[in-house]
Amino acid sequence: MASFVAAEAVPATSAEQGIARGTVWFLALSVGVIIVNLTAPQTLVGPIASDLGMLPAQAGLVGTASLLGYAAGLFFLVPLSDLVENRRLTVALLGAAVLAAFAAAATRSAVPFLVLLFVLGAACSAIQVLVPMAAAMARASERGRVVGDVMSGLMVGILLSRPLASLVADLLGWRAFYLLSGASMAALILLMRLRLPMRRPEARTRYPALIASLVILLRREPMLRRRALTAAFGMAAFSVFWTAVALRLSAAPFGFDQRHIALFALAGASGAVVAPFAGRAGDRGWSRPLLVAAHCVTILAFGLAWLADRTSGSMTPALALLVLSAIVVDVGVVGDQTLGRRAVNLLAPEARGRVNALFVGIFFLGGAAGSGVAGYAWAQGGWPLVCAAGAGFGALSLLSDLLGGSSQV
Repeated sequence: MASFVAAEAVPATSAEQGIARGTVWFLALSVGVIIVNLTAPQTLVGPIASDLGMLPAQAGLVGTASLLGYAAGLFFLVPLSDLVENRRLTVALLGAAVLAAFAAAATRSAVPFLVLLFVLGAACSAIQVLVPMAAAMARASERGRVVGDVMSGLMVGILLSRPLASLVADLLGWRAFYLLSGASMAALILLMRLRLPMRRPEARTRYPALIASLVILLRREPMLRRRALTAAFGMAAFSVFWTAVALRLSAAPFGFDQRHIALFALAGASGAVVAPFAGRAGDRGWSRPLLVAAHCVTILAFGLAWLADRTSGSMTPALALLVLSAIVVDVGVVGDQTLGRRAVNLLAPEARGRVNALFVGIFFLGGAAGSGVAGYAWAQGGWPLVCAAGAGFGALSLLSDLLGGSSQV
């Protein structure tokens, strides 16, 4: 593989100057638009498989191809942000994403479509160039707030992606979703050239050594290991809930169709508002108690979800409890991830891109594990076992934090 040598390490924006609020909200909007490509395909499996004549085994890959590409991008593309000027790298990745999205909308066969989804997911790893870029431009005293604000855009994008994709596909067809996504990212490229400053990384090494350093960083930074582990368990709980809740809502007594489930997801998205508040609290030194509270809140959410299944009589109380559990699980998981991301962005400024790649890559693996467990739990024990599995992941997150000690915040 070709080697890359860093340009002169001259930061474009000093962290002492801080980051403009307009830039923060632009970055939040950008990551929200990009992340939609990773989670929306899960709701489009049915129409895509039918249109492209996929076998059942192939259809399952629609929901995972872009996620697998994203994982590859995290470990093999995002580390380049410690070598290559960040705005140029982001624009290049988004350009590839635009081409992949437009090509996916036009393809007529299954295998090329899945390959394009993989490429699209890998290019969307640009998200993890933008988040540490925001952290690098922020003053240390405001880093938690900035990361929290950008993360709120990320989480809103995740939570809105499913209802958005469902509504677009219902009105215009699934191909329209990819056309709209490609057009949105093309617009972001133009805006980034105008709004984002240049940021040259500090590292001076070559690409193979950069990738090899991921293992060294993980071994050297106990804070990174601890925060990535608790985030992985939290993301597993998040995936358990959002993978299985659509199955629960489509069953009795609810009998929801795709539009009703989309509205439910919109209600649950309100939990993402906790991100900026968690970031500000971390800046004030409250990370430790709030992390413990976030894990406890995640466990509580599954208690509420289990109680919804035990409610008899009118459907309204059960639905209200499910909506409340959706909000609460989002509050717990978003709070944990925001505080964790703040903590790891205070580590190793010269390796901030790699640190973020490891953090996100590890909690992404937790999310993938949660999705698998959710399907198995639903098939074997229905909603009660799903709730037990989600609460179990929340408990593991809490235990790993408590066993880590107060220094691991």
